[in-house]
Amino acid sequence: MSQPTRILLALIGGLLIGVIAAGQAPQGALQAADWVQPIGTIWLHALQMTIVPLVVSLLVTGIAATAEKARASKLATRAFITFIVLLWCSSALGGILTLTFLDAFPLAGDSAVALRGALAHTAPEIGTVPQFVDFIIGMVPSNPLTAAANDAFLPLVVFTTVFAFAITRLPAEERGVLTRFFQAVANAMLIVINWVLWLGPIGVGALAYVVGARAGTSAFGALLHYVAIISSVGIVLWLLAVPFAVIAGRVSPLRYIRAVAPSQAVAFSTQSSLASLPAMLKATERLDVPVVQAGVMLPIAVAIFRWTGPAMNFAVAIYVAHWFGIPLGPSQLAAGWAAAAITTMGAVGLPGTISFVSSIAPIAIAMGVPIAPLGLLVAVETIPDIFRTVGNVAMDVGTTRAISRAAGGTDEDADTEADQLLREE
Repeated sequence: MSQPTRILLALIGGLLIGVIAAGQAPQGALQAADWVQPIGTIWLHALQMTIVPLVVSLLVTGIAATAEKARASKLATRAFITFIVLLWCSSALGGILTLTFLDAFPLAGDSAVALRGALAHTAPEIGTVPQFVDFIIGMVPSNPLTAAANDAFLPLVVFTTVFAFAITRLPAEERGVLTRFFQAVANAMLIVINWVLWLGPIGVGALAYVVGARAGTSAFGALLHYVAIISSVGIVLWLLAVPFAVIAGRVSPLRYIRAVAPSQAVAFSTQSSLASLPAMLKATERLDVPVVQAGVMLPIAVAIFRWTGPAMNFAVAIYVAHWFGIPLGPSQLAAGWAAAAITTMGAVGLPGTISFVSSIAPIAIAMGVPIAPLGLLVAVETIPDIFRTVGNVAMDVGTTRAISRAAGGTDEDADTEADQLLREE
């Protein structure tokens, strides 16, 4: 049985036991919840302790590796810049869409109150976000270690991003030492977080029992509402790949859909952009992108360009704020927008359950939003993750076509030149 399946079954089982216990013996169920809750809290703390080293090390290695490729090729540089711009656009779209959907279809008031009460002792104190001017000043940390200790993620991410680009300017030997160090840190943290997630059914089951016992059947409705809202954001981002390919790639909608369909099937079944890479290469070939160009751009896209990532990660943080009744002002939304766009580059090649925690927790903390609900929401990530992957794959193909066309690589002359180059090699 796969790890996500085990965690999902633990969530359903914990909720059912909690709801049934509350119906049969309300007082006893609440007393049991007081005993069970520390188990879930300890598991949440174990997840949280890996976030700072994991995010920092993944950002450093991801940016360093991608910048190295970009420096070696003008086409890679063009792709890198395009991907970064689109990630910021994705983050902005995620904020707009989520706020719109929640305004049109809010979580039922009784469900929100029940869930807040159920997690009242598990959720840490909600942080405060400064005024907008202070927020801008605070983005540059005076001490990055203090920022890490205080869970000030956005300043920490800004410092880490600058530090990672500085590493790319070092001599090869020094650059290699630092990159290998952070890669080793990332590998060690992935081992730790896999250990923690192996215990996920226990932690999630404990949290689910507490929620079921205290919130009753409202918990099921709230989780379904969450899945519907987050999946809707992913579906919109997925569908936007078609007009983008038509406008920027100058390809007919029907031709693009036919070309990308096989890679969509692989993405849907595997929920992995990396596993979809061979099918994406075939799709770009059908769209007349030279192999030498697709071979440069698509691996970079798989590494850092998770089109749906910023939007859906930002959406989760906004949803949790909605869950807890936290009003989001300009400073909080700006913090979430920036954190979502930047931290996506550190989600390279991670399984969904790991990237869910490492990508969303920094956004939530930067916005002053509790991260305790993530321990429950990770269990239902399987459905939204489908739309994450198919959206990423569709946009990877469309963007590759658009960049190739802008570089003059999709006409017949360019194809002939690329084929000639391959034969000479």
